[in-house]
Amino acid sequence: MSLGDIMKNNLKLLRKKHGYTQIGLQMKTGIEQALLSKFENGQRVPTTEALIKLAEFYDVSIDYILCRTDNPKVNK
Repeated sequence: MSLGDIMKNNLKLLRKKHGYTQIGLQMKTGIEQALLSKFENGQRVPTTEALIKLAEFYDVSIDYILCRTDNPKVNK
C-alpha cells in the first residue's frame, strides 16, 4: 500500500469535517483543486510544503495526516 493510499482518507475526512469543498479549500490554502483531488484519491502524495499548509490549516499534526497516529495533536 502506498503512502498516498494510506493518507487519502484522512485528507478527505478532514476537509468534509471542516465543511469545505475542494474549491473552498483551494481558496483557503492556495493548493490547487486538481492537486487536492489527487491527494484525496491517493494518486499523488502531497509535497512537504502542502503537508505543512494542510496541517496548519486543520490544526492537526502532519503525523495525523500521514496516519502515523490516531490523535490529531500528537507527533510521533
